[in-house]
Amino acid sequence: MAEFKLTEEQERLIDELVAYYVSSGGPIKRLLDSLDSFISDAESLAHLIHSIKKRMKDPAHLKDKLIRKLRKTQEAGEQFNVSKENLFTEITDLGGYRILHLHTRQMDKINRALLQVLEEAQCTVIEGPKANVWDQETEAYFRGIGIETEYNPRLYSSVHYVVQPNSRAKVTIEVQVRTLSEEVWGEVDHKFNYPHPVDSVACNEQIKVLARVASSCTRLVDSIFASHADMQTAKSVENQEGSPMVATPTTTQTSAPVAEPKTSDGK
Repeated sequence: MAEFKLTEEQERLIDELVAYYVSSGGPIKRLLDSLDSFISDAESLAHLIHSIKKRMKDPAHLKDKLIRKLRKTQEAGEQFNVSKENLFTEITDLGGYRILHLHTRQMDKINRALLQVLEEAQCTVIEGPKANVWDQETEAYFRGIGIETEYNPRLYSSVHYVVQPNSRAKVTIEVQVRTLSEEVWGEVDHKFNYPHPVDSVACNEQIKVLARVASSCTRLVDSIFASHADMQTAKSVENQEGSPMVATPTTTQTSAPVAEPKTSDGK
């Protein structure tokens, strides 16, 4: 792909936008900190979440993203509409909040609890939840719990929410929810393919294999938890069925002989 050259005016605009983000990004950080407080204190999420990560977007990555967006709009014959006035809402991932958990089948409970916490934090979900998927089984699961899905050809897996506070502050942040296995793939892929894809067929093929291994790992963890739940259910049923057979302690009279049962004629 040919290198994209900015005009002097375009380069000045991009630099001004990045500088504005650096100097005026306080409301985004405050929203991240506030949301972190609510999520960290939520009892409904405590037993479902493994760990949490948050970050402000690197200015260099923002610049690269703005250039890609400008190029895309220019090639489509559209107008580049990002300005200082709408930067914090047009670029929705300037603040990023990531929730990591153990296995996919937790997502139904996580989604319900997270939506409730966001409401308590006086935040509105303006986009999502949307699950990035690449296989039919995962797609069917997310649709079954009422989460919209989108096919991702890069084999990326994660559930995204774009969140905005119910206040005068016009800012957004992106909340991602993914399993620990998906996080391993995501971190490796990010190192090589962000902000620009690595120019190596071998690396890209290996990263795709890693995505499949990570998916298999997540499925195995799902299976382990399902097997454990089945075992607990079986034990519970066994205990309930066996409980009438357990002798109830009574007072024992050792001095009195046990009476012989009488026959029908009284002998």
